[in-house]
Amino acid sequence: MASANYRACLGFVLKYEGGYVDHPKDPGGATNHGVTIGTLSSWRGRPVSKQEVKNLTIEEAAKIYRKRYWDAVGGDILPTGVDLVVFDPAVNSGPARARAWYAKAVAKSDIPREIVKAVSATRMAFVRSLKTWGTFGKGWARRIAACEALSLRMTGLSKGELEREAEKAARREKESQAGGGAAAGGGAAGGGAAAATSEPWAWWEIALAVGAGALVIVAIAYFAHRFYINRARKDALRGEAANVD
Repeated sequence: MASANYRACLGFVLKYEGGYVDHPKDPGGATNHGVTIGTLSSWRGRPVSKQEVKNLTIEEAAKIYRKRYWDAVGGDILPTGVDLVVFDPAVNSGPARARAWYAKAVAKSDIPREIVKAVSATRMAFVRSLKTWGTFGKGWARRIAACEALSLRMTGLSKGELEREAEKAARREKESQAGGGAAAGGGAAGGGAAAATSEPWAWWEIALAVGAGALVIVAIAYFAHRFYINRARKDALRGEAANVD
């Protein structure tokens, strides 16, 4: 049972949530210790001001996290490591979504380390689909990678196993970098060939060229996302491996 893990898992969440923020692109609005103005209003049973959000103590935030997120995903009865990888996305994306990701992972395997990997992959795919990925994407990638790496260590992965996972991520990082370079090179070559021709283009040739250019942009963006995600995973896994005796 993982009831003793709550404080450790909360420590991870608070590390990434930080202090007071009120980012204009964050739909949660004014937030402190990761608790939004809406959540605090609901917790206290009345509308609260931004100043009250600023004044929120860690002690009260801990009570909110315990009741609204940890208990909501059954943190006390989840295996060590799995508790963190379900609790952290419950905070970011809601307990219902976190429970669904966990159920999906368990349907494929009941091995804690495999559940951690599956939940992390599903979570990463979800945040990449959000319209705010361009603003918060790199930070999300680092947080999810750090959560996965720590969760894997908590499940009992050895130093060598964590290092091997890091090497897999490093290989994927290099593959993504190579794929992005190839896509960029292909786009440049196609543009150069188009510019070199002296014949007037038919409308359908122009449409094809524009479409191809759009595909190149999409491909470059895709590989760039994969590059940053795998770099974050590599760094996080190596960091956790270094923490194992």
